[in-house]
Amino acid sequence: MVFGILTAVAACPAIIGTTEAIRHGQKQNNREQHRGQKYHLTASLLKRSVYSQQFEGAPIVLKDNKFYIDTRKDVRGEDYFPATVNYLAYPGKKEIWRKTGFVGGEGFVTMINDERFLNWVFVDKRTHEVKYGVRAEADPQVVGPWDCTKIERRLTFQGWEGFIAVQEEDGDEMWALYFDVEDDGLTGDGQIGNQRKRMLEVEVWRKEMRRDYDDAMKERQERIEAREEAGETVD
Repeated sequence: MVFGILTAVAACPAIIGTTEAIRHGQKQNNREQHRGQKYHLTASLLKRSVYSQQFEGAPIVLKDNKFYIDTRKDVRGEDYFPATVNYLAYPGKKEIWRKTGFVGGEGFVTMINDERFLNWVFVDKRTHEVKYGVRAEADPQVVGPWDCTKIERRLTFQGWEGFIAVQEEDGDEMWALYFDVEDDGLTGDGQIGNQRKRMLEVEVWRKEMRRDYDDAMKERQERIEAREEAGETVD
């Protein structure tokens, strides 16, 4: 009896360690699955203003290789493809970002059409506009790291939230999305903050995509193909 108790006591640390390892693995898998999922983006104002209701839940869409916040009342999202985004490792950047003090984050991609073509998302290093394009267009610009807040899952860039909506033309309800990289109100040399444009601080939110039949079938097929590539038998 004593021997059995001693054995159980000795085994406890190993059992606890194994349990913690399993929990850690489950959390890691959940995190990777979350980051790999595609989702839409919406915006809301950081501070209350006369534009608050107009911006609340406004979708972020693609137009002319830039990101725009569509604040139109009755036709939101029409005529423009919605930003449909997820995180993706940007080639050659992970170690560079780690060495420069960033604790996390990755590259960012968006679907640009119904054929599911992907483009990289980046911040223009001169104008600080949020744009999208092929890798040759993204490489010379600021490509990340992109991440999200841990609880509410708001979008971050280089570890913080500095998104700005700019009304580039008076009365236009399509507000261009910028990122205030230098935290100076976009007032650097030649930037739009010097042009007396209407500018508002915004938060960018994740909005999960509605899952339809085609999405479910596509994911099942991808899992089957992955198992076949790994040599697993699919009955």
